[in-house]
Amino acid sequence: MRKRRCVAARSILVGLLLITSFTDCAILQRRWAGESRDRAFIAYWPPPKDSKRLRLAVKDLIDMKGVVTTAGSEYVAQNSQPAASDAQCLAIARQRNVQIVGKTNLSEFAVAPSGINDFFGTPRSPLSKRSKIIPGGSSSGSAVAVASGMADVAFGTDTAGSVRVPAACCGIVGLKTTFGLVSLQGVFPVEPKHLDTVGPMAKDVAHVVEGMDLLQDGFAARYRAAMAAKPLAKNIRIGRLYLGGTDRRIDKAIDDALARAGFQVVPLDQAFKAKWDQAKKDGDTVAAAGAWISDGKFFEKLIGVSARTKAIIALGEFDYSTSYRNALRRQAPWQQALRQTFKKVDFIALPTLQKLPPRIPLVDRSALVEAQIALFEAEMLGLQNTVAVNYAGNPALAIPVPLEDRTIPATSLQLVGPRSSEAGLLNAGRLIEASVQRLINQSLLAKSARSH
Repeated sequence: MRKRRCVAARSILVGLLLITSFTDCAILQRRWAGESRDRAFIAYWPPPKDSKRLRLAVKDLIDMKGVVTTAGSEYVAQNSQPAASDAQCLAIARQRNVQIVGKTNLSEFAVAPSGINDFFGTPRSPLSKRSKIIPGGSSSGSAVAVASGMADVAFGTDTAGSVRVPAACCGIVGLKTTFGLVSLQGVFPVEPKHLDTVGPMAKDVAHVVEGMDLLQDGFAARYRAAMAAKPLAKNIRIGRLYLGGTDRRIDKAIDDALARAGFQVVPLDQAFKAKWDQAKKDGDTVAAAGAWISDGKFFEKLIGVSARTKAIIALGEFDYSTSYRNALRRQAPWQQALRQTFKKVDFIALPTLQKLPPRIPLVDRSALVEAQIALFEAEMLGLQNTVAVNYAGNPALAIPVPLEDRTIPATSLQLVGPRSSEAGLLNAGRLIEASVQRLINQSLLAKSARSH
């Protein structure tokens, strides 16, 4: 039954794309005055060269007073007034006089996991020097901004993985916060009743801590307390979750990173895996339905909304009418299952993505290519191990670890914690990061010895 429904949904998706592509009566080329060269920013305000202030990039789903919040959409960009006030999540950054360097690019309406954006352009992940891989979405520009050194910290949003997936695709650190911890006032919604969160992204754990301290006053002190409570990995219990379909090299990289750091690692059983798999399906349903609830008003726009985004919205309506209510009924049992698991372990570890980030596909406005990219987005949803965490409301950290691959040098380890455990997660991330640095230093020493 589930397989037939999946095939039917794909058929609906392709059909909608063919219809909407042929009914688009104008094709507008990407043009936006304030964008940056690598397309990380929709609006970029370079800081003074001698500035010592922390540079913050803000996803263009978050209101800034006097600036249009585009939500990555041509239609919204050209038909909206500047925000009358800042989003609440910017309050601490404003108080501390942080240097906001721009509004970052994203997938249209934040509904696609690849980070592809036809109108504003697709940001370029610097993770691979040999291949043009996707930046990940929807917080694609935020990830590229920090990975390329244009910002010290970026704010992203995460509904189904939109902080952690681009962090994985760009080789940086991303924190999905506990649902409800950071205010969503002034944030363009996707699924604000159950899933939406705001979180920090940066090149390393220390800067993510700085970013989190801008979102939750007093967080730096909580992080210092977490470090003092558990300074060594041997005092931290990790439940290791293995999922079917994962690239063996990625699983090995995750296991090696946990062992190298010295955590106590406990494999989680098949019963928990089955619950995780169901939560992933239910989370995808709730996220898709949320996109319909939030963005259904844009479906009828003839110009300015891409055909595949319309198809995603329409598919969300399908999920809303067929599966949404049952998915919500299973949310509380899933939250309870996680609470029980966290009585046995401190955190859960698994890959952020089951495969390596794919190459950016060719993008144009032809019906066939639109359909192909829409199916590409659907496949990306299957590769990310993130939405089950949103469905529960728990926090999670994505952190890069070394990978044996000629094209992509790192994969991403995801740590999931109990609610409000952001400080503990970042402390565990610090220990992983330190063990990776020791490995790099050992490699450099060995290379230097061979050269002599």
